[in-house]
Amino acid sequence: MSSTRVLVPTDRPPRRAEDVEHHVVYRDENEFAAWPYYCGLWQTADGSLVAGFKRVPTDYRSISHYDLVNRPGEIVVIRSTDGGRTWDRNSVVPVFDMSITSEEELPGGAAADWSDLPPLDFTSRDTLLMGGGIPKLMSGGAARAWIRASTDGGRTWRPPALLPNWDFPGVSLPGTSMYSVRGDGVMLFGVQAWAPGVKSPLPVVYASHDGVQFPYLGSIIDEQHASPFWPGGRFASARHLYPRVVVLADGRVLAALRHERDPRGVFWVEVHESLDGGRTWHWLSRVNDWGAPGDLVPLHDGRVLCVYGYRLRPGPGIRYRVSEDGGRTWGPEVILRDDGGSWDLGYPRAVEIEPGTVLTHYWINHAGDGVDADGGVRHIACTIFRP
Repeated sequence: MSSTRVLVPTDRPPRRAEDVEHHVVYRDENEFAAWPYYCGLWQTADGSLVAGFKRVPTDYRSISHYDLVNRPGEIVVIRSTDGGRTWDRNSVVPVFDMSITSEEELPGGAAADWSDLPPLDFTSRDTLLMGGGIPKLMSGGAARAWIRASTDGGRTWRPPALLPNWDFPGVSLPGTSMYSVRGDGVMLFGVQAWAPGVKSPLPVVYASHDGVQFPYLGSIIDEQHASPFWPGGRFASARHLYPRVVVLADGRVLAALRHERDPRGVFWVEVHESLDGGRTWHWLSRVNDWGAPGDLVPLHDGRVLCVYGYRLRPGPGIRYRVSEDGGRTWGPEVILRDDGGSWDLGYPRAVEIEPGTVLTHYWINHAGDGVDADGGVRHIACTIFRP
């Protein structure tokens, strides 16, 4: 890791956020609802909020996070029409069946071809993209990246297409809801490239001007075909994951990466910067001591927000920091909530729903829940706050 070249104050302990609202987005005592980071959060043209997450059937008699990661479930979206305070269970729309493990199992028996469909308007708030991987998101060298698009704010979705691998042995998408648009109309989004037998992906950038062609643009970090720290165990370093790419008003492009030593809490958010529209990259800053993945949100006043899950005890939950200099340095850590029942939570996405007001959604469980499974029912919640 590169070292910072500016003095970063470390004399201010985390403070608790004031004037926050917590709401339940989706909870079912027969389901494990989680991982919204790679499923998306949008505010559409009519002001509605659309939140994505993965849900997996479970009876909560025995909970294993990593068993549920790999167990088939489905990715869905749910809608709120009152600024995130209530969410309509009747609005749930399935987007992808996680039991699909090959192209032949996709609807129609093959990947869709979008070339005959109208070009996607990436400046429209009703254009939503979501992606993943088959046979699964973290499937390594044989992975193919699926992608779906909605042009009506998440009510209907185009059939799944597959991204080109561009000579990478495998690629997967940690959520193309994480795209951002340059001033020239080119859309950028983060992709994870894989090599056979490698547990650590390479974060790269794809781009598109029309939503039909998705060329490779550049690598966020230097290519590393294997992690020198990977010993083969379940809880080991996976290095860089989940690239989140955003374009700032001045044209600079930032990418947040999760850098991991142990997924139960010893991981953090790094920020890398591109000064040429996403073609080449350099290390810029480390946001925090611990907590990842982090969602970057350029705010209306020019600041940049980073929201992330925090899994260490005491007080696992959701936290954030704000940068006033475009991601070069980060202000004090702010606790949105610290009432998690175990480390099994996090993965927030965030959106500025009106100037100065942000909504973030994430998965969480509570220590005092009536269901006791190393914390309570894993469900989707949201917090409204003013950073």
